[in-house]
Amino acid sequence: MQAVWNGRCVSEATLTSRVNAARRAVGDTGKDQRIIRTVSRRGFRFIGEVRERIGRAQNFGPVGLLATPDAPVKQQIRFCRTADGVSLAFSAVGNGPPLVKTANWLNHLEFDWQSPVWSPFFTRLAARHRLIRYDERGTGLSDRDVPNFSFEAFVQDLETVVETLSLNRFALFGVSQGAPIAIAYATRHPDRVSRLVLCGGFAQGWRKRGNAREVARAEASIVLIREGWGQDNPAASQMFTSLIIPDATREEAQWLNDLERQSASPETAIRLIRVIGDIDVIDLLPQLSVPVLLLHSRGDARVPFEHGLKLAQAIPNARLVPLEGKNHLILSHEPAFPRFVEEICGFLDEDETASLQWLKRPLI
Repeated sequence: MQAVWNGRCVSEATLTSRVNAARRAVGDTGKDQRIIRTVSRRGFRFIGEVRERIGRAQNFGPVGLLATPDAPVKQQIRFCRTADGVSLAFSAVGNGPPLVKTANWLNHLEFDWQSPVWSPFFTRLAARHRLIRYDERGTGLSDRDVPNFSFEAFVQDLETVVETLSLNRFALFGVSQGAPIAIAYATRHPDRVSRLVLCGGFAQGWRKRGNAREVARAEASIVLIREGWGQDNPAASQMFTSLIIPDATREEAQWLNDLERQSASPETAIRLIRVIGDIDVIDLLPQLSVPVLLLHSRGDARVPFEHGLKLAQAIPNARLVPLEGKNHLILSHEPAFPRFVEEICGFLDEDETASLQWLKRPLI
């Protein structure tokens, strides 16, 4: 337990549940232990035959959703220029239907792709779709010295990437701050967006929500960034990590700490937080005309669950999937991850006829 879970508190019941899930995934059972064997008073042992397969195969496993490609895919990083002269880095991975992920607070195309936080999820999406991502202006591999930081500029950056790739119709995926960006784009270009997936999203930024506690916390975070961002003092980065992925392993938490320093300067991080605070797309929600899937952790400390619930109540044709957990970004080792992937992949795979039936499903 100590070696595998890195000191995290994991109950015996949870361990048993995960082992049973692993057995189902490989077609094994507790009685017929062909792949995973129970070793009395010791634990579990993987006894399946392992062979190396050359080349990439589209093998999605028994459930068709959770398995990863047999060989890792490589992303191709390119650049485009916005109307106000900012160079944006973007990448495309995979060969399926296009899926565009909007930028969120602090991205880095290379660092994210290699990370234990994003990589497991990106790999699964890229196995089924042409996954398109880009670094927000001022962050990652995009231009760092940027005069204009505004919500309108964020939406125009997304428009620039889409136009550069000549995408006529595609699914759109927004996480956290990326959710209102996706909402704004989908209302402006309803003919291009086939489906909308929003995870940990919100319609109003921390200043617009009118919650004194959230405002005080955001202002305190700005002071902490100004004093300690990018230095050996880990307090600044650790504060955000503890809010974004409180149930992370040590490796995951360290990666997010490093990302915060790698992706942006202290000045940029502060400017981004201030812009996020003034976001308000509440009036756009009733205008959305595409099917929308909302996913939100019940215990999300970064963006409380109530904000996901408000989106579901205001958006026509929206379905809310509550996820059990505290993490703002869903991690591959937590119990909610399989459902997170299944819901997204199943939603994106539905054809136009099936979507009419999907809209009649009851909200959760």
